[in-house]
Amino acid sequence: MASTKKPYSLFEVTGIELEYMVVDRETLRASPTVDLLFKDVTGAITSDVERGDVEWSNELVAHVVELKTARPTPSIPAYREKFASEVRAIDAILAKRGLMLLPTAAHPLFDPFTETVIWPHENNAIYALYNTIFDCRGHGWSNLQSVHLNLPFANDAEFAKLHTAIRLLLPLIPALSASSPILDGKPTGWLDSRMEAYLHHQEKLPPLMGDLIPEAVLTQAEYYREVFGPIGLAMAPFDKEGIMDHQFANSRGAIARFDRNAIEIRVVDIQECPSADLAIAEMIVAVLRGMTEDRWASNYLQRAWHQKDLLAIFKDVIKTAGATRITNHEFLLMFGLDKPAATAKELWNHLFEEVKGSLSPEGKKAVRHILDHGSLAERILAKTGESPKKEKIVEVYKELAACLREDRQFL
Repeated sequence: MASTKKPYSLFEVTGIELEYMVVDRETLRASPTVDLLFKDVTGAITSDVERGDVEWSNELVAHVVELKTARPTPSIPAYREKFASEVRAIDAILAKRGLMLLPTAAHPLFDPFTETVIWPHENNAIYALYNTIFDCRGHGWSNLQSVHLNLPFANDAEFAKLHTAIRLLLPLIPALSASSPILDGKPTGWLDSRMEAYLHHQEKLPPLMGDLIPEAVLTQAEYYREVFGPIGLAMAPFDKEGIMDHQFANSRGAIARFDRNAIEIRVVDIQECPSADLAIAEMIVAVLRGMTEDRWASNYLQRAWHQKDLLAIFKDVIKTAGATRITNHEFLLMFGLDKPAATAKELWNHLFEEVKGSLSPEGKKAVRHILDHGSLAERILAKTGESPKKEKIVEVYKELAACLREDRQFL
């Protein structure tokens, strides 16, 4: 999200990033050729391609392309066709090499230990440092495609409200967005395998991720002291040349970007098509708006939750998504659901009824599809079965790639 002289206020705009893997059209083998894709368009090797309202970029690995809003947008639905159009444009270019884009948050057959290629061009020094520290040949590094939502705040007061609301909502998001049930050719037991792998990918330096759910900090000064301070100390022995920005090294499920007055949400698995991604974004924004306006519980009560308690709920949700049974009555009350227990799906159905009036018609339809038929991960497993052969996995994921090209939801 680009910085401006006058910071955007709460929910005035949204910045959106969508990540996809480039794969062989027939075998689905990952293809580390995003640099060639960019060269086809610009005539040179670059890390960013300007395309009007949507930009293409790359980070860390050579098989992932990211599409993002060139500027923060006041209308999420307005980008549905913009993203879909860019997907079609990329697909047409890749098809000449027998390649295509693959959706979902994790490639079901990718071997990160033999197929990972670190981006060798711009920003390579940063990626090489990460690779030296952590060895980025793992699912938690090179096989995780997500949606990043950037939401603005104008000052400390707005930051406190937004950060508090996001912390509380993070555990529920994978119930809607889980799309990564298969790794290494078999179901993992987690519907959101991307986030399960992500939880462990930086265990060598715990301060970089903390407890995934951010600490309950309310000001920029407090954030620098409680979050960036420990990150800097942890990185110092490895980053002797000072090339790493602490904001970049922060790996929590939502990170404060004070350089652009935004909080970036990172726990959203990418779906099968832009329409589904943007519908989930609309839903998240609508619920967060209600939370910051004290619609179901005061901001003061929201602040009381410790990150470890929220992480426990998150870990349950990434395993069983909408079927997760939440028995914490106080947590349910934070969203206006006065029941002793409820499934995550029941809670999202409740929230959908509460906020659907603010969703676009397309957004309502796409979210309703997820609530009626289950997360994408559940729909994938319904097609592959519990013990799928490689051929069946390839068949199902080719259909998902077709959903991406045609911007339609998977059933």
